[in-house]
This record gives sequence, C-alpha cells and structure tokens, in this order.
Amino acid sequence: MSIDNQTSEFTPRQNAVLAEALRLLVDGGDKAVTTAGLARAANCSKESLYKWFGDRDGLLSAMISYQASKVRTFERPGERLTVATLTDHLEVFAQDLLEVLAGDVSLALNRLAIGQSSRDGSKLGTLLLERGRRQIDRRARALLDAGQRDGLLRFGDGEDAYRTLYGLIVSDLHVRMLLGEAPQTHKFGARATKAVSAFLALYGTDRVLAGLDGASRSGSPINNIHHN
Repeated sequence: MSIDNQTSEFTPRQNAVLAEALRLLVDGGDKAVTTAGLARAANCSKESLYKWFGDRDGLLSAMISYQASKVRTFERPGERLTVATLTDHLEVFAQDLLEVLAGDVSLALNRLAIGQSSRDGSKLGTLLLERGRRQIDRRARALLDAGQRDGLLRFGDGEDAYRTLYGLIVSDLHVRMLLGEAPQTHKFGARATKAVSAFLALYGTDRVLAGLDGASRSGSPINNIHHN
C-alpha cells in the first residue's frame, strides 16, 4: 500500500525556489542565502521572493517548513485504519523521518542552529522547533490518535506514546550524525520496520498483537524484533 505525499503549503515554483535556497545553505552556509543570491540562483526576482516569503526570517521559516513536509504522515480524514494500513503509515513516517534527518540539508540546518545559539540567540533553533519538528510531531500525533480511535492503539497520554515512537526510530542516531558519523541509509528501511514493530508491541491492542504474532509465524520481517 502506498501513501500520498503531503499537500504542500507552497506552489511548485515556490518549492523549487526553496529547494535552491536549501542548496545554497548546504554549499555556503547561512551567509550564502541572500535575497540577491537566491534570486540569481533560482532565476526569479527579488520582488517575488519578498512577496512569497517576506523577510529573511520568513524565508528561513519557509525553507524549514518545506524540508519538514518531506516527512509523510497520515492525512486522510475519514479513512478507517486496519492493522496493515496503520503499520504501513507508521513505517513510511519512520523511514521518511530517518532519511530527512540524515540528509545534508537537515544536518546543515541543525549544526547552524547549534552554532548560532551560543552567539546571538536561538532564532533559527526556535524556527526549527516551531516550523520543523512540531509540524512533523503534529501530523504524526494525528496518526496515533486515529489508530486509537479505530481500536488499534491504546495509550493514556498521546504525547508520551509519540515520544516513545520517535525515540525508537531515531534513538541516538541523529546526535551521532551531527557529530560526523556517516549515515547508513541502506539500513533505514530495516530500522523503520523494527522501530514500528517495537512500538506496536508496546501500544497495540489485541487486534494488532494478533497480527504481529501471525506475521512472525509466517516469517514476515515485521515482528523480527521479538526474535533478535
């Protein structure tokens, strides 16, 4: 089963400009992201940039939102989840999250925010939290709430459940990558499957646990965590 991409708050043309702005950031740091430089690189006018994004903070906010939108989550109002579709949505979210966090853009943004926080406040760090992490968190929480509504997940505190899911997916991997460890992207699929399986074992209802046990007996990798 596939999952639809998130609906972007930006037009395709604006997305292309934001992608170019992120490329400039990775290649040259924050000083490379100027209105004039971006206008040249993206082949657009400075007036268009101001109209679309406002000032520099608005541009940074849009860049972070665009980056966060690459992490897909459940966005289908009215869809009734099954064990299979919930698992699929969670695994897509987990793998997207790992791939985005491991990407040059996210690593550059986070390193830049860490460096700025000790010099001139944490404006970029605040934007990363508000327009990046919290945007992702909100959509993922909606998926967990839908899983509970449809009788597949049980938890008293949705925030605690989500923190558990995030921790199982990411663990200390992001910190190690920020410190220079090369990401093993070829292992992200297996890592996502293992994390989701562990999460469902902790928070799944009897319907979900029965599905996990059945998958294990049939030799499916979905529940390998219980046998490693």
